[in-house]
Order: sequence, then structure tokens, then C-alpha cells
Amino acid sequence: MGKPLYPLAMTSSDSSTSIRERVRSFLETKRFEHAITAVIVINAIGLGLETSPAIMARFGGVISALDQIAIGIFVIELALKLFAYRLAFFKNGWNIFDLAIVSAALVPASQQFSVLRALRILRALRLVSVVPSMRKVIVGLFSAIPSIGTVIVMLVLLFYISAVMATKLFGGSFPEWFGSLGASLYSLFQIMTLESWSMGIVRPVMEVYPYAWAFFVPFILLTSFIVLNLFIGVIVNAMSEATDEEAHDEREEILHQLRALREEISALRKVAEKGPQ
Repeated sequence: MGKPLYPLAMTSSDSSTSIRERVRSFLETKRFEHAITAVIVINAIGLGLETSPAIMARFGGVISALDQIAIGIFVIELALKLFAYRLAFFKNGWNIFDLAIVSAALVPASQQFSVLRALRILRALRLVSVVPSMRKVIVGLFSAIPSIGTVIVMLVLLFYISAVMATKLFGGSFPEWFGSLGASLYSLFQIMTLESWSMGIVRPVMEVYPYAWAFFVPFILLTSFIVLNLFIGVIVNAMSEATDEEAHDEREEILHQLRALREEISALRKVAEKGPQ
């Protein structure tokens, strides 16, 4: 009788697991990360060169070939990740982000999907998912969304109140800027950005209403120098908290490894003290 098939099946399973672990280790190396980053950068530069008719007339074939090679590399990368991580692949939001961008690149750019040709540059956003430092920035921004929402509500309320006041105060003489609520909101937005706010809007208004500065100056102080700086403060604070949390997790992992190492050393010491049986 031959040997049973069960050990052979077990060996095949172990071999598959071993290959998967090797692929996972390869995907998590710095060398692979740097290689993918280089491909993304080169692909983004190529997509930018496609906007120049002169360059495309001379090097269009090379640029198109490099674009296809980049797409092929991205597809292979995702296939390797799906093989290595299986269903765990979809538990990582960055993997889903990469999958969506690469999938969009595979859709034929026909007339029905011609907009996808312009959206191909979104592949450059893959740098965010590849570079860890960029991921930290995005995580900080997302963690700041609740606080940013509060600041946005404050800003919208301030804009609405100011727009109603500006429409009633200056709408009669300056209908183009303050004739309606929508026009006032847009004009105030321009003033908040400090784009031609003085010579373009405020000084002409002050020629008719000399005390209009008493409205516009506090508005600029509140929006440009206070509320908008709150955005910066909230984002910086959220990013700092995200960094501290990541550092805390790393410290906990190191402490866990040290405890395990200490337990192993203690066990070995006890065995050594007992001596050979």
C-alpha cells in the first residue's frame, strides 16, 4: 500500500502558507515601497507630459508605453497583495483606495468614459497610501473632521449674518456686490480671502458709506485672522494626537516584546538552575 494522501495535502497547505508569508514579507520591505513610489512618480510625470502636444508628437509612443507598464505594475502589486492578505486586504482602507484608482485606470477611455482620461492623474494620489508620513497627515485630517465641522458651522453662521447685514446696508447702492443674499455671500468670501478687498470693494463702498469700515474690518478680523486660524489649530492638534497615539502603540508593542523576552529568559534560567534531570 502507498502512503496516505493526508500528509501530502498538509505539506501542500504548508507550502502555500509559506509562499504567502514570503510574498507578504516582500510587500512590506522598504525596497518594494520605494520601487512603487518611483513608479507612481514617473507615471504622474508622464501623465503631465501628455498635456503637451509638442512632446506627445515626438515621444507619444514612449510615454504611452510607460503608462501601460505602470498600470501593469500596479495590477501585479494589487494581485500580490490579494494573494498575501486575502480577505484582510479589504480591511485596510488604503488598499481599497488603491484598488479603486487602479480599477478606474483599466476602464477603456471611450467617448462614454472619456472623463476617465482626465482622472488618470488621480493615480498620483497613490503616493498618499504608499508613503507612511503622508498617511499620518491624512489620518490626522480625518480625525480632525468632527472639530472642523464645528468651526465650519461657526463660519457659515458668521457669513450668513454678515451677508444679511451687508445686503440691507449696501445693497441699494451696490447691487452688483450686495444686491442679493447670494451676491453678498460671494463678495464677503472675496473679502475674506483678501483678494482685492480694499481697492476693489471696500473703498468704493466707503465713498458712499464713510463708516462702512466699521462693518468690514471686524468681519475680516473674525474670518481671516480668527476663524480660519482655528482650522489650522484643530488640524495641527489632531495630527499631534494621531502621532502621539501611534507612538504610544509602538511603545506598547516594544513593552510587550520585552515582557515576552523577560519571561523566556526567566524560563531558561529556571531550566538552567534545575540542571540535567
